[in-house]
Amino acid sequence: MVQVTSSRDSDDTAAPMTEAAPMKRQSGHFSEALRHRVVAAFFGRLFAAVNRTLCPPGQLPEHGIHKILICRPNHRLGNAILISPLLAEVEALYPGAEIDMVSAGHAAQTLFASRFQLRRVFSFPRKIARHLGSSVGLLRQLRENTYDLAIDASNGSQSGRLLLAIVKARFKLGFAEQPAQAGVAPEPDEGPEHFALRTVFLLRTAYAGKRDGGWPELNVHLTDEERRQARLALARIVGESTLSAPERPVVGIFANATGAKHYGEAWWTRFVSTLQALQPGICIVDLVADHGQSQLGQAFPSYYTRDLRRLASMIANMSAFISADCGVMHLAAASGTPTLGLFSVTSAAKYGPYGDANSAIDTATLNAAEAAAIASDWLSMP
Repeated sequence: MVQVTSSRDSDDTAAPMTEAAPMKRQSGHFSEALRHRVVAAFFGRLFAAVNRTLCPPGQLPEHGIHKILICRPNHRLGNAILISPLLAEVEALYPGAEIDMVSAGHAAQTLFASRFQLRRVFSFPRKIARHLGSSVGLLRQLRENTYDLAIDASNGSQSGRLLLAIVKARFKLGFAEQPAQAGVAPEPDEGPEHFALRTVFLLRTAYAGKRDGGWPELNVHLTDEERRQARLALARIVGESTLSAPERPVVGIFANATGAKHYGEAWWTRFVSTLQALQPGICIVDLVADHGQSQLGQAFPSYYTRDLRRLASMIANMSAFISADCGVMHLAAASGTPTLGLFSVTSAAKYGPYGDANSAIDTATLNAAEAAAIASDWLSMP
């Protein structure tokens, strides 16, 4: 009789199987590494090709630019708002042009869709890999258009540069990605330090005409009706019949941010109590984050909405606004209300609330009470 032995019982058959698994893993790692190299080489050639087509300084014509595309494929609220100065600059330089915009998520569509020169916002889903069909469909639609000018407004973003490579345009703008391109396009560290103005500088550098005036501000163009309705709602929230002559200055506080920029509830409790002691005449309104939970202990009148324009309208009726570095901070600055940003990890010079009436505090070496004392001084400024 011939005895058949399973691999669990036979050393002779077990050994080859034990060695085969590492070989398979090594083969898998090799295939993955090869795939990464192939993809990197492909995109490297693609980006190099589009980089050679970037419009040199002073060569963008004053006239004949009618169809414009702004590429900023990012879903974050702050990044959408920080594109508003570029949008305003394009409108000022080419008032007779029509503008398309590429974004991700819904923020840009909500904030800018009502602007007169904006034709369409192409909004990619936040998770492109999970929505490949719709993403490919949007790319096809972009390819069907021919633009006079396409702008990569996302310095350092591969997705922005990829879009610039895909779309058809007579003139393409983007920052130089390599020092060797310095004569062809500006480098990222040239021009203003603030992120909101870098692409404005990029456009002005390429523009062949003369551009007078200061830098555009953040602006979401709230209507009079939006402001009026928010003013009535805010009056009810703070218990006043009208805000036309408010009894006390209304200060909005948004106590939320993501990741390392987040301050805990205990920190905010100490900050607010100190601020109240130093400024007993103010009325604090708690602007509740998207999760719907107050982070100020439900100790103040509060307002909650997931509608970005309603939130901006509410802030626009306040005397001042204070928050950590986040998208709502930029939204407040774009509403026109004096805004104070609290920064602990990111650069205030680069990402602070942009605008003359706004300011920022570096809290990296401060406790909550010390930060509140500086905020109190800021509120007291004329």
